[in-house]
Amino acid sequence: MMMPMLNQHWHATPDEPRPRVALIAHDARKEEMAQWVAFNGGTLSRCTIFATATTGSLVEERLGMRIHKLLSGPLGGDAQCGALIAEGRIDVVFFFWDPLSPQPHDVDVKALLRLAVLYDVPIACNRRSADLLISSPLFADVMYHESKEVAGA
Repeated sequence: MMMPMLNQHWHATPDEPRPRVALIAHDARKEEMAQWVAFNGGTLSRCTIFATATTGSLVEERLGMRIHKLLSGPLGGDAQCGALIAEGRIDVVFFFWDPLSPQPHDVDVKALLRLAVLYDVPIACNRRSADLLISSPLFADVMYHESKEVAGA
């Protein structure tokens, strides 16, 4: 079996703050998230990662690193992630959600998306946007957002 290449475009130094990343994937998108995480393992290993329960277990297995696990999405994990955004404790969200399946926690999903926009937290909802976001030179610069005025704040 061929091992996936890791995306290792960014190298943190010990004194740099680590980007705080939230990872969420609906059931139909979990395998896609697992593949994306494996490809970007080098970069993600230099981040502090929060994830909903099942996604977090999957990421821990693929990366072999500690993940801050929230509740399962339908049991409040998406709402917890939204609270972390509102508290300024998340720098970027990778949320592979399923637009074709009804979700019992749809209200929480919409709230999470709203809070990410309200607090100007970048959010990628599919693999292509996730690839573009994580490969940006600004991804590792967690102070970039702090140096900009937030619209409406």
